[in-house]
Amino acid sequence: MRLGLALGYWGRGPAPEHVSLAREAERLGYGSVWTAESWGSDAFTPLTWIAAHTSTIALGTAVAQMAARSPTTTAMHALTLDHLSGGRVLLGLGLSGPQVVEGWYGRPFPASPLTATREYVDVVRQVLRRAAPVELAGRFHPLPYRGGDGTGLGRPLKPVTHPLRAELPVLLGAEGPRNVAQTVRIADGWLPLYWSPTRADELYGEVLKDRQEGFRIAPMAQVRVCDDVAEGLLPVKTMLGFYIGGMGHATRNFHADLMARMGYADAARRIQDLFREGRRQEAVLAVPDAFADEISLVGPRERIAERLELWRTGPVTDLLALAPDPHTLRVLADLST
Repeated sequence: MRLGLALGYWGRGPAPEHVSLAREAERLGYGSVWTAESWGSDAFTPLTWIAAHTSTIALGTAVAQMAARSPTTTAMHALTLDHLSGGRVLLGLGLSGPQVVEGWYGRPFPASPLTATREYVDVVRQVLRRAAPVELAGRFHPLPYRGGDGTGLGRPLKPVTHPLRAELPVLLGAEGPRNVAQTVRIADGWLPLYWSPTRADELYGEVLKDRQEGFRIAPMAQVRVCDDVAEGLLPVKTMLGFYIGGMGHATRNFHADLMARMGYADAARRIQDLFREGRRQEAVLAVPDAFADEISLVGPRERIAERLELWRTGPVTDLLALAPDPHTLRVLADLST
């Protein structure tokens, strides 16, 4: 099981902490570093900054929002950074949900998310392989565009820049059962949310048995070396409170649905209710410690070492650690050798 460093969203300023953490992770032998985006900073620009200050560590997006860019634009970002970094890009993509897609990107959430995702990946792969002009008679991502409000003058094009790698890895963030099944069929890897090593076989064992050799399973987990487990779980619960309560509508929240499938349906509804009522701190405290604990690695070194064995014995190929400090990075690296 490889280690990766998950940096999450970039904040403000030149991000010296992100660079220093990425360089420390590279020195320790971490295989990858990952950035995120939602409705603030983008994922590619911080990775470019990190690429300029590192030399070997792979550069992943976890995840780049599909609604933020046309598939050809995303492929352009990926192939450009791949050239600049010497072939280190791992392209993680995610569809997000209606609240973000329609509220921030100003686009309709696709009526058929699986079809939209499949078309998007198809176009990205066509660009990266550059075998022929890009063309797709798609429902959501047609190329050339043939809509009634167009000129009709578009023609299939090949990228002017030759991609460095035709088979640049494409990973998908997927939550629903059908979405995960499609990811196994069309992608090079999967970026799971809320991975529980004790529930993996129950939730995903059947669908994952058909994965190809080399398929990456790369869940993100908060990792924190600390003496007080309850205190260490607070950042995990804060993240969960926001995702479950604030990132989705009451009637359509993929994160809450996933939490329910993992056995915490009542808690998920409670968190949503509290968050909608403006009682955000109560929503955070309503996250069960047991749920926060099983999807993270928190506590003294000995406790993390014991729980890390659960991650090693399953199908996970890359553990993407949201680790807030160099000490935690070093402990995790030491425990993984």
